[in-house]
Amino acid sequence: MQSGGRQAEAPGRGPRVLVVGGGIAGLGAAQRLCRHPAFSHLRVLEATARAGGRIRSEHSFGGVVEVGAHWIHGPSQGNPVFQLAAKYGLLGERALSEENQLIETGGHVGLPSVSYASSGVSVSLELVAEMASLFYSLIDRTREFLQATETTPPSVGEYLKEKIRQHTASWTEDEETKKLKLAILKNLFNVECCVSGTHSMDLVALAPFGEYTVLPGLDCTFPEGYQGLTDRIVASLPKDVMVFDKPVKTIHWNGSFQEASAPGETFPVLVECEDGDCFPAHHVVVTVPLGFFKKHLDTFFEPPLPTEKVEAIRKIGFGTNNKIFLEFEEPFWEPDCQHIQVVWEDTSPLEDATPELQDAWFKKLVGFWVLPPFHRASHVLCGFIAGLESEFMETLSEEEVLRSLTQVLRRVTGNPWLPAPRSVLRSCWHSAPYTRGSYSYVAVGSSGDDMDRLAQPLPSDGKGAQLQVLFAGEATHRTFYSTTHGALLSGWREADRLMTLWDPQAQWPEPRL
Repeated sequence: MQSGGRQAEAPGRGPRVLVVGGGIAGLGAAQRLCRHPAFSHLRVLEATARAGGRIRSEHSFGGVVEVGAHWIHGPSQGNPVFQLAAKYGLLGERALSEENQLIETGGHVGLPSVSYASSGVSVSLELVAEMASLFYSLIDRTREFLQATETTPPSVGEYLKEKIRQHTASWTEDEETKKLKLAILKNLFNVECCVSGTHSMDLVALAPFGEYTVLPGLDCTFPEGYQGLTDRIVASLPKDVMVFDKPVKTIHWNGSFQEASAPGETFPVLVECEDGDCFPAHHVVVTVPLGFFKKHLDTFFEPPLPTEKVEAIRKIGFGTNNKIFLEFEEPFWEPDCQHIQVVWEDTSPLEDATPELQDAWFKKLVGFWVLPPFHRASHVLCGFIAGLESEFMETLSEEEVLRSLTQVLRRVTGNPWLPAPRSVLRSCWHSAPYTRGSYSYVAVGSSGDDMDRLAQPLPSDGKGAQLQVLFAGEATHRTFYSTTHGALLSGWREADRLMTLWDPQAQWPEPRL
C-alpha cells in the first residue's frame, strides 16, 4: 500500500474505519467521525451485547444502580461528560447549578455521616474529621514532587506513612485513642485505594501522582442512570454502525489486505474476530481497557506492538474497585445519613498485616453510601472495596458475600439482631473477560510519559500507511486517566487525528458538543 493512506482510496469514497470497543471512548470517537462526510464507512465492534463499557447501569431494587462509573468527577464547564449530560437533559437541577459547579473538592471524598468501629461503638466524627484533615493535607502535598525526576520514597503510600509516623510522635492522647486514630487513617488509605483503583498506595508512583487533574464541581450522579449518556450517543449514530457480540481476536496491521467486495483496493489493517469474521480497514481505533491489553498482549496484535508500547502497557497500573449493593426491608441508618464509614480498630497503615483473604477480605471495604430512595420501600447501601480483597470477593457466591457483610454490620452497629439484607448485587470487574479490572493509575516505575506512549498511533516510524492503529481510552489520557471524561476526550482526540489526516485544510475547533 502506498504511504499516506489517502492515495490508495478509490475516488469519491472515504476511508474505512473500525473502532474496537463500545465504551465511551469508542462511542465518542464514532460520534465525532460520523459527523464528518468523509467517514461514512465506520463500524464499532463491541465484544458484548451492550454499549457503554465500564459505564453500566442496571435496573435493580426497583430503580437504577450504577454497576460501573458512579459519579461525574468535577461536573463543571471544563468537563465534556458534564456538558454532554447537560445537553441531553440527563442531570438534576442541583448538579446543573452554578453553585455546584464552583465547589472545589480537591478530589477528596467527603466526611461520613456516621462512623462505626469494629467493637460496635460509634467513632467521634470530630476525630474522623481531624484524621481526614491530616490525610488529605498530606495527599495535597504530594504535588510538591511533580517536577522531581526521582523521589524518595518512590510511592505515595510510603510517603504518607513516613509523614504519619512523624505526626504520631507528637500525639498526646492515651494509647487507645492513638490506635483509633491510626485505624481511621487506615480506612482513609483504603478509600484512596478505591479512588486510585489500586490494591495499595505503595504501588502508586509519587512523582507523577499530582499530574492527575481535578476539575471543579461537587461530584454528581445521573438520576436515571449513567448509561443514559452512552445510550444517547449510540442513538445518534447511523444504524448499522454498532456491531454487538463481536469480540476481536487479532488486529493485523502494516499489511496489504484485500476484500472481494472491493476489487483492486488494498487495506493496511485487518481486524480478525473471535468468530472468524474479518474486517479490512484503513484505520482502526482501539479503545479496549488496559486490563484487557495486559491479558492479551501476546496475541492481540500481529505484528507485535513496538517494544516501547509493550513496556508502557506492562508498566502502567490497572487495578480493581468493586461495589456491593445491599437492599434492606427497613433502614437501620438515620434518615439524613448519606455515608457510613467502617473502621477496623485492629488495623493501622503503619503495620503490614496480611491475613488470609478468606478471613479478612471484608476489612478492605471502606463503608457504604446510602443510595437515594427509588421509591418509598427502597433502602439500598452501596459499599466500595478495592484491590486483591475485591478480586477475592468476586470468587465468592452472592450468599457468602451477603452472610459476611451481615456479620460485619451486626458487629459494627453493636446490634446482633440486625436483620440481614433482603438481597445483594455486586460488580465483578476483575473477572469481566473484556475488562479485567476497573481503571488505570500511574504505578511505581511508570510515569505520565507511558500514558502518552500508549496513546501514540502506529506505525510510529512514519513508514507505510499513516495512522493504521490509533489508541484511545482512559489509560491514554495523561491528566484525566481513570475517568469517563478522560476516556471521552481521548476518543475525540483520535477522531480529530483522523479528520486532520483526511481534511488537513480544515481548522478543527475544540471538541464540540
